[in-house]
Amino acid sequence: MIEFGHGTHTGLRREHNEDTYCADPDMGLWLVADGMGGHEHGEVASALARDVVIREVTKGLALAPAIQSADEEIIRHSNEKRSERPMGTTVVAVRVRGHDYEVAWVGDSRVYLWKEGGLRQISQDHSYVQELIDQGAISPAQARTHPHRNVVTQALGVTMPDQLKIETLRGTLQSGQCLLLCSDGLTEEVDDALISEILGRGLSAQETVDHLILAALDHGGSDNITVLLVKCV
Repeated sequence: MIEFGHGTHTGLRREHNEDTYCADPDMGLWLVADGMGGHEHGEVASALARDVVIREVTKGLALAPAIQSADEEIIRHSNEKRSERPMGTTVVAVRVRGHDYEVAWVGDSRVYLWKEGGLRQISQDHSYVQELIDQGAISPAQARTHPHRNVVTQALGVTMPDQLKIETLRGTLQSGQCLLLCSDGLTEEVDDALISEILGRGLSAQETVDHLILAALDHGGSDNITVLLVKCV
């Protein structure tokens, strides 16, 4: 049985929320998209990503080709508008069927796996600082304060379809385990240790989401914050 919680907040420094999400237990689909490009551009890109992925998954496609279609549609929409401003979005999506799950992502919105006593990021950011970490140039701790920590290297609508790197993984969700999906508005403000501590409080999935969003706001709320929690009970 799946219990889930969901929520989004504009944050304390932004006028508009360019994040969007899907939480659909009937489809077994949970998705977070963090739009970029400013008001309207980011909001349109993230909404397009959500809607196209829902449409394609409903047709029976796996997450990766569904996300590929979203990239193509956002680029097509942007070209039709002939806008000088880029229109892009990250996306992270989870499909749960029974106890099995599939994860796919582009950009730096994340998915974590939590189980008793530990939190593990199972996605890997498509970001400039992650490349520096991989090269051994900086540590994960240094990445948290790096001036270019918000620079993504892959995004729907910005990365051309033939260069898009959609990463996927599969796993099995055991009883008591959770999948946490979030935009970087959470992880920018709340470190993994505090996220793990909040997940371990024994709250309902929705209460846990609410506490995570409040923690991000308490720590500054510098960006839009979106959090989804999928819990196997």
